[in-house]
Amino acid sequence: KKAPVKKAAPVPTGGPSPSAAAWAAAGPSIALPFATAPATLDGSMLGDVGFDPFGFSTVPVGPWFTGVGGERMGELGNLAWYREAELVHGRIAQLAALGFVWPGIFGTLPGNDWSGVDAYSNTNPIEAFSQVPGFALLQIFVFMTSLEVRRIKIINEEGASYQPGDLRWGQGEGRWNPFKLDYTPEEYAEKQLQELKHCRLAMVGVFGLWAQAVASGEGVADQLGNAFVAPEYASKAGYFLPEGI
Repeated sequence: KKAPVKKAAPVPTGGPSPSAAAWAAAGPSIALPFATAPATLDGSMLGDVGFDPFGFSTVPVGPWFTGVGGERMGELGNLAWYREAELVHGRIAQLAALGFVWPGIFGTLPGNDWSGVDAYSNTNPIEAFSQVPGFALLQIFVFMTSLEVRRIKIINEEGASYQPGDLRWGQGEGRWNPFKLDYTPEEYAEKQLQELKHCRLAMVGVFGLWAQAVASGEGVADQLGNAFVAPEYASKAGYFLPEGI
């Protein structure tokens, strides 16, 4: 009987991980002056202010789209994937924030016998989600899916030259430009930065809108309206004191 063949011991690779190396070379953070930013955030990308307290930019994210960033999309130093995710989530958050305030200010869609007379009457988006017909939600899903299919198609076509967030809309040859936009390179970069800031603000804001709607059970417009209504004791002497005192 032959002796079992021993497996060779794994060869140690040694050296720090890419994440550890990025933190070892960390520099000051503009967004968080009391903290540091990993070396992957060197300020070269538009809107980079050194905000990465959890170190996401130091970790490869996986080979989901092989056309961008070589064999592994998200290689260390390649922030295109993270910027793409930031813009996509930010644009959705902007639409969601608009959807939170629009029904209470401008009114809701009319219902009918097929969908239900009050199908779209709820101004609280949290409750309205379970009240609207399923076909209405299906329309949103189909629209979002079509955008995602288009986005993935563009990423695979352009590969490493893909610009995060680009859906081939706006100025440029062969692009859909219904508003005839024609910015200079400096103006275009400023507009990109404005969108990025709006995306970040919307992502924070929509979380607050959602939390308040869940806690109060009221729409945003209803809550804001109450803030401008004077209480009954406002016309009395000493109105600045709580009622009953």
